Amino acid sequence: MSAISENVIGASLDRNNKQVYRKYAVAAALEVIAARAPAMTANGQLESEMQKLSEYADLIEAALAVE
Repeated sequence: MSAISENVIGASLDRNNKQVYRKYAVAAALEVIAARAPAMTANGQLESEMQKLSEYADLIEAALAVE
């Protein structure tokens, strides 16, 4: 696990499974953004990706949902 993920997951007390899952989804989304960051050359591109963080986390949670 990277430092990004460790920091996100350890940032708050775990209250319930939904909150824990959300922290993991946010950590995973941040990892994706961080992996892409070196290739981002346009001004504002990183900021644009960070604004999509919640959307990415939502997509990750939905992909992992067991029905």
